[in-house]
This record gives sequence, structure tokens and C-alpha cells, in this order.
Amino acid sequence: MDTRIIDLHVHSNASDGTFTPTQLVAEAKKAGLSAFALTDHDTTDGVAEAAMAAEKAGIELVPGVELSTEYEGKEIHVLGLYIDITNEALQKHMANFRDSRDNRNVYMLEKLRSEGFDITLEALEAMFPDAVITRAHVARYLLDKGYIPDIKTAFSEYIGEGCRCYVGRPKVTPMDAVDYIIEAGGTPVLAHPVVYHMDRPQLKKMIAEMKAHGLVGMEAIYSENTAADEGDFKSLARAEDLLITGGSDFHGENKPDIRLGKGRGRLYVPYACLEAVRLARG
Repeated sequence: MDTRIIDLHVHSNASDGTFTPTQLVAEAKKAGLSAFALTDHDTTDGVAEAAMAAEKAGIELVPGVELSTEYEGKEIHVLGLYIDITNEALQKHMANFRDSRDNRNVYMLEKLRSEGFDITLEALEAMFPDAVITRAHVARYLLDKGYIPDIKTAFSEYIGEGCRCYVGRPKVTPMDAVDYIIEAGGTPVLAHPVVYHMDRPQLKKMIAEMKAHGLVGMEAIYSENTAADEGDFKSLARAEDLLITGGSDFHGENKPDIRLGKGRGRLYVPYACLEAVRLARG
């Protein structure tokens, strides 16, 4: 019986995690993982470092990314596994997307200052050097400065969607993300469907549209799932002829209750999930 475990949804400090790619490899080794996918938000900047460290540690590193999209007013994330990080079209898209995020940050920080917070882009960049600044970094800054009691408060009261300091940004569709991932030689996977709180007809409609562009898998095993959720999404994946993948969505101290490879303690992603992805790639 194959007892190897993996984690196909992991973040480093190249986006909004707190571990460096090298530290992630050490943590994966400690957690007993045989493989993990580095899937930072809209960047692949950490993949090369992680791959070098993983080779030395004897762990398989799956080069990946998590692309941000929008569908019918909801933010939807699409994972790309085994992508070619040198692909020009993907890198151009992510660069454009990060530019739009930078503009969004300027307006969001202006709103936060109008609420009385002493926060600037320069201060954020000093606290998080070499990181792509996201809302998670803003939340961490506010917490570390003692302005809020916890990270959840930042999103529920200030910078979460619909809150008074929230600033939206242009997004591509999930179907566009699938196209970019396939163009980069990767395997597209719908990330954490439990997070979207979609009714079943809307979710199936989106999946059908994404499948028409080449969607291959669904992240049916996920830290936020209940046991019932996991069973439900596994059944849905099978019904939709999608591969079942899984991951913790590890962010280090930015999600302190989520452990690499373990989630909140009951996460179990078997190596067979990765074998199925490789088999589907041919």
C-alpha cells in the first residue's frame, strides 16, 4: 500500500506566504511529504529556488501557480500544475495582473489612511521586501503594528470584498486562466470550490464552461472542507469526469491554523492524486 502524502496547494513569501521557498522545502521534509506544488498567487518567482532546494532534499517539487479570476461576481482561483514557468504568454499575463494590483494597492492604502491607519506602500515594501504586496500583507502589517486584534478583522471590517476600504480590480475569467495554464503546458485545476459558496447549478455551469476550455481537475480535498464537503466534492469531480486533487493552502503565519500537508489536522492527500495528474498529461 502506497502511504506517501503530498500537498498540491502551497504558498511562499513570493506571494502572500511567510516561508521562503527553501524554508518550505525544509517544512515539507519535516512533515513527511513526498511532493508538493508551489502555487503562489499570480507569480512563479519562487519556483526556481524551491526546485533547487527540493532536489537536494529528495522531494518532488511541482512547479505551479494560482491564478486569480472572476466569475459572475465571485473571485475564483485556478491552479496550474506542472507549468512551464518560462512561458511568455503566462508571464506577460501575470505581469499585467500584478500591475493592476499595484494600482489597486495605492487606492486601498489611501482609504485605510482616511480611516486613521498610518500605512504607506513604502512601509509595506520595507516590511515585506521582494514580495508581491497583496491584501494579506496589508492585514499582517496592520496586525504587527497593533492596529487590529487579528488578521480576520482586517478582512471582515476593512479590506474584504464589500468593506469600506476594499478596492476591486479587473480580473480575467476562469476560462481565460485555463487557457493560460494550458498554453504554459500545465494542468488546470479548480481551486477550493468550498470557498465560493456557489449553489450547485451555478458551480456546475462554471465547471462546464471551464471544461470546454480544458479544465482537468478539482481540488476536492482541502483544509476548509468538512468531511461531508470532501465527500460531496469528490462525488462531483467524478460525475464531471475531473481528476481529484488536494492541498492545504499553506501560508505560514498568515494562516497559522493551517499546517503544511496536514491542513487543520485531518487533511490527507495521497500520492495517487499526483500520479493521476501525471498520467493525464501523457
